[in-house]
Amino acid sequence: MAKNGGVRPIWPVLMAGGTGTRLWPASRELFPKQFMALTGDATMFEQTARRLAGPLFGPPVVLCNDEHRFIAAEQLRAAAMEPAAIILEPAGRNTAPAAAVAALYLVERDAEAVMLLAPADHLIADVGGLIKGIELALPAALGGSLVTFGIPPDRAETGYGYIEQDQDVMVTEGVSAVASFTEKPDADTARQYLASGHHYWNSGIFLMGAASYLSELERLRPEILAAARSALENADADLDFLRLDRQAFEAAPNISIDYAVMEPTDKGAVLPLDIGWSDVGSWAALWEMGEKDGTGNVLHGDVEAFGVSDCYLRSDKGLLAVVGLDDIVVVVTDDTVLVAPKNASQEVKTLVERLKRGGRSEPLTHTTTYRPWGSFRNVDAGAGYQVKRITVKPGGRLSLQKHARRAEHWVVVVGTATVTRGEEVVELHANQSTYIPIGMAHRLENRTEEELHLIEVQSGDYLGEDDIERLEDIYGRS
Repeated sequence: MAKNGGVRPIWPVLMAGGTGTRLWPASRELFPKQFMALTGDATMFEQTARRLAGPLFGPPVVLCNDEHRFIAAEQLRAAAMEPAAIILEPAGRNTAPAAAVAALYLVERDAEAVMLLAPADHLIADVGGLIKGIELALPAALGGSLVTFGIPPDRAETGYGYIEQDQDVMVTEGVSAVASFTEKPDADTARQYLASGHHYWNSGIFLMGAASYLSELERLRPEILAAARSALENADADLDFLRLDRQAFEAAPNISIDYAVMEPTDKGAVLPLDIGWSDVGSWAALWEMGEKDGTGNVLHGDVEAFGVSDCYLRSDKGLLAVVGLDDIVVVVTDDTVLVAPKNASQEVKTLVERLKRGGRSEPLTHTTTYRPWGSFRNVDAGAGYQVKRITVKPGGRLSLQKHARRAEHWVVVVGTATVTRGEEVVELHANQSTYIPIGMAHRLENRTEEELHLIEVQSGDYLGEDDIERLEDIYGRS
């Protein structure tokens, strides 16, 4: 495949498998930060896909968690992007195994493939500068170097990895050899790196030949390559997705590309780029990049602040009123309120881990749960009943299903619902309703071009989402 006057394309590999725990409670395991619009109208995943489109690039290869497959597919559609593949990771194993899978997938299709590994949850203000940097780094990647892009540090940050530039060894124009990688130094070391002038933050963006990466992986960490190869060879096609073999992929060590390859390799290279980069890894990062009021506050939603300075205040539900605070984060969602010092990103992650150990649902899911056909939001619940608001996208079609332990009553609020009840199919309009008894096969569809909204009241002795027997499903979940 050749584009742009015969020049071979660069294959973007969008790494979308993270969970974003430091941005809890906005980011949650089943709907993490990369799929959220935290820095603009588009989600960070959509922004990443769009910035890596154009004549320089081939279609993207996406790696994401199995639970996020329909979210990723829908957001690619919204970004008008047709992926080369959406590869589903059955378990989190960090970036080295994921990159190995992508490289193996690409060399089967293009033996000389050059891939750009790009985290899907980063912000880049100067997209033109990034593209120019990729073009400048391409000769080094074609020559076998594993190129990373270094961000000039503006503070002694201890939360990032650092790349030391070898000032005496130039690989190609603008690209230097890497002298060393250091992962998250202590404060004194970070200050020394800042003063040196030749240490850079590790952006996590890499440009390299797929075959070059596989060759280094074979030399340095052959067990990663073996697990990735087995997972891909035994993968199953599932609709528009490629589902990796679970047992094989779980055999791979949980390790980043930095530790597995970039630290020990002698083929590492770095191109410094000042492109307004952020990994959006904390509430403090969102405060730094946000538009501030006269006293340094970043405000989102219905917020009133009095006697407040340098705070990040966000409300996704109702009025948030804050008085007399400095350097604080307050985040309000439908079901959770977080109050923390602005610099407490690591503590937020620790809190989320503690909540998970306690069996809480809040680290996993929002009150709104997303499905390929739309979404549902929990409105109320009590002994023997549960109320949800269901939204079905135009053309959306739930599975033909039945429940062993609950009945359902549906009331249409907006739109037109096509409902299958046993052997009958009926149309319901606003203010009309129907009842689904326990054990009856049923389906909900939206055959119109407008969104469908309805209220569902469930009743029974068990109301869990696993009380669903799918008889037929266009999304391959039956």
